[in-house]
Amino acid sequence: MSRVFLFIMDGFGLGYAPDAAAFGDEGANTFGHVWREAQPNIPNLARLGIGKAAAIAGGSNPFPNAKIIASYGAATEISKGKDTITGHWEIAGVPLEKDWGYFPTTIPAFPQALMDELIEQAKLSGLLCMGHASGTHVIEKFGEEHLLTGKPIIYTSVDSVIQIAAHETYFGLQRLYEVCAIARELSYALNIGRVIARPFVGETAKTFERTGNRKDYSVLPAQPTLLNALLSAGRDVCSIGKIGDIYAHSGTGREIKVSGMDALQTTTLSEMTKLEVGGFLMVNFVNFDTDFGHRRDVTGYAKLLESFDRWLGKSLSLVGPQDHLFIAADHGNDPTFKGTDHTRERVPILWFSPSVTPKNIGLRNSFADIGQCIAELLGVGPLNSGVAF
Repeated sequence: MSRVFLFIMDGFGLGYAPDAAAFGDEGANTFGHVWREAQPNIPNLARLGIGKAAAIAGGSNPFPNAKIIASYGAATEISKGKDTITGHWEIAGVPLEKDWGYFPTTIPAFPQALMDELIEQAKLSGLLCMGHASGTHVIEKFGEEHLLTGKPIIYTSVDSVIQIAAHETYFGLQRLYEVCAIARELSYALNIGRVIARPFVGETAKTFERTGNRKDYSVLPAQPTLLNALLSAGRDVCSIGKIGDIYAHSGTGREIKVSGMDALQTTTLSEMTKLEVGGFLMVNFVNFDTDFGHRRDVTGYAKLLESFDRWLGKSLSLVGPQDHLFIAADHGNDPTFKGTDHTRERVPILWFSPSVTPKNIGLRNSFADIGQCIAELLGVGPLNSGVAF
């Protein structure tokens, strides 16, 4: 029986989706624009077919002479969202049935009743920001006032999310988690997808930085996912990084919470060697998104791609004769695009296995085709959505 590894390159889109205009993202192309601006050296992704996948998605192939060793394609999202949860759930066979609730761009963005109740239940002296903001900028702007007043910083984005930032030492990490847990309960009625705790350290606006102790409070998937099906079948399921938070710890098996690209890569290689036959390992490489996509740092994004590509060579060597490695993404985050938010894009599907002859798997109608294919390979399911390729 096979083992399957699924690597999610968070925020690595291949070009704007057909409905991108409805999201304000027409023209976005994460990979295409990073390549145009920086031309990163990524030979492993090239031979895995990323160029051909980009052409299928509607862009161009910068590697026409690459010797392809994997199957390749692209997928269009059917869920009405461009956030992490929506993309991951659809990959695992559960497209979003109805759209999330969102907050307006007014100040404050949050309903007064929600803020009043949060302040009362969490015993807060007040809240700061209360609008749409970028995570790093909002800490620079309000962090010093937070230290003086003890008021946590609460903000949102175009995603269905409430983010709450506070200092790990002066406010307290556990205290921040408690506030976020209260906000999670209060926001269910508004159909908000996630509440995220954003701890930071430092003493001044110039030295503030977020830590790896982020914690997501997500909604449970509406239906059983690929992970639930595998766990119910008694399979070894290993979730690395923020996968456990994304699926609200449902079906996520052995959760290994690490942060930072080095830790994610080291842990993934170690767990690949340990995964049992018939098992499934899923890891989210969030740094493409958080460190460079949202910050609109093209150079940093390109350098991380090069580093990831070098590491990818090591991971390929651990894929056994009957194993399968999938590489995909959950949404785009074009570092050349306007604003600081995710971008509505198609995503790659790269499928490497020594037992499978490389082929063109085409343009898929849903991210759920990835989960359905994995379910078929591992002998579980079928899932409720998706068509195996």
